[in-house]
Amino acid sequence: MNTKLHDEHTEREHFFGSAKTVAVITLVSRVFGMLRDMAITSLGANRLTDAYGLAFQIPNLFRRLFGEGALTSAFVPIFTETSERSGFEKACKLLSNALALLAVTLTVIMLAAEVIFLITALLPGPEDRKLLMILASIMFPYMVTVCLLAMGSAALNCRGHFAYPAAAPIILNIFGITAAWWVAPALREELSDRLIIVAISVTSAGVVQLAAVLWLLHKSGFSLKLRLRPVESGIKPMVKLLAPVLLGLGFLQISELLATIISWNLTAVSAHPTINIFGWVLQRPLAEGVIVRVNAARALYQFPMGVLAIPVGVAVFPLLTRYAARGDIRNLCDSIGRALRLALMEGISTGVGLFILAEPIIKLIYMRRNFTAADAEQSAFILKMYALGMPAYCSYLILTRAFYSFKDTVTPLKISCWLVFLNLGMLVTMLWIPSLGAGAFGLSTAITFIINAVVLLYLLRRRLNLRQGSGGEVGNFGGRKILISVLRTIAGSAAMAAVVYLLQYQLGGVRNWIVVAVCIPAGAISFFTVVWLLGAPELGELMGSIKAVKETDISQQGK
Repeated sequence: MNTKLHDEHTEREHFFGSAKTVAVITLVSRVFGMLRDMAITSLGANRLTDAYGLAFQIPNLFRRLFGEGALTSAFVPIFTETSERSGFEKACKLLSNALALLAVTLTVIMLAAEVIFLITALLPGPEDRKLLMILASIMFPYMVTVCLLAMGSAALNCRGHFAYPAAAPIILNIFGITAAWWVAPALREELSDRLIIVAISVTSAGVVQLAAVLWLLHKSGFSLKLRLRPVESGIKPMVKLLAPVLLGLGFLQISELLATIISWNLTAVSAHPTINIFGWVLQRPLAEGVIVRVNAARALYQFPMGVLAIPVGVAVFPLLTRYAARGDIRNLCDSIGRALRLALMEGISTGVGLFILAEPIIKLIYMRRNFTAADAEQSAFILKMYALGMPAYCSYLILTRAFYSFKDTVTPLKISCWLVFLNLGMLVTMLWIPSLGAGAFGLSTAITFIINAVVLLYLLRRRLNLRQGSGGEVGNFGGRKILISVLRTIAGSAAMAAVVYLLQYQLGGVRNWIVVAVCIPAGAISFFTVVWLLGAPELGELMGSIKAVKETDISQQGK
């Protein structure tokens, strides 16, 4: 192996190795997040807890946009390019300038929103709407801190530091667990007062998260002197990248928020059991607590994504931008293909597992206190619908970052814009299907992401000028390897499904924790056994044994 190939191999393995670190930390974070969700869900599925769910989704929208999407996608390529071409000191100046400008912009947005929330809360109206506005006003400052945290975390990622950015959500979860399980019940009896205390914990956690990332930036050698002027040369191209990414991801994320708002308004309450649509008087199709039940299902389908798909996307993105900046298409395509194989293996297997075990898992985690068995059954059905799109959710995270590494933020934007309208149209239509009901939230999302992933994959192949069956041609990210990997994963998932269904039949009537404790390990063992027997290299990568595989690939490429 020559020196150049060895250096490329070492660099690539560092970033893919970091994905495992991020995955482990993220797994811990998701466990804490699950405990936090359990605490809030245990308050019950009713109109007041629905108000909290909708209010939290407003600042959480910005976390998803900036923390997991737009800001990182715009900042990382410019910061990496500046560091590669002009040196680390220049990159630090760019970061300082970007942080200051972002802080001012977000503060203005926050103050304007706070005025709207407070005025609306003071207007005459139902108590649930007033509580919604109060909760939104308390939690909205979290939007500022989490976006600044995202930029600081992206800078740390670019320097190969992934631990704290992955661990930062643990702070939010610990604050939420403490507030919901212990502080709120000890201080207040009224449900609305308890929800206010939980909302305060969100904003408090955001301040601590931001303080920690600023301290780590300083300890990691970043020289930060926040300033608005002079504006660094990298800010303008960063904004040009940010705008379409923000719109594209924003359309998808805002569509989820709009879906929640739709559910809020289509929920039957005692005072307004019907709705008038263009002269047609219809029964509202949803029952109180639908937002809580949908959020419970969302948390569970997003759990496995956080364990592998998101960490792979986070870790591989700086690597893709480096290859794109150097014009190294061969290694760029190799990394995209490798990330896609990992994402699809996770998406298919976990989607099958969640679909089969949705009800016992939901009941085990959430069915306590005021969250009833009926609530759990409805939430489990919604989860099954979400699980149908798991391969697409995981692939989407990789495919969008592949486009962003080329500084192409327009293509994903166009696709997202069209699909938002399709998603909302399907949702509003499906909600009125009696046998589907709230399951429309999961099904419409799954269909939307499947279409999105397929279109992005097709356009990415065309962009890289691929020809099917080209094999070793530069620009090929391994379509044949991906297909073979998917077939192996389907075989393993089929074996897993057979084992789990058989065990469920044998364990009929036992407690949910026994079903989950027996079926998940048995299903996982059967899946990994089959894919191992079929010689899946992705299994070695997941377990950390990637050195031999990659050295073989690279030595073959060097011949």
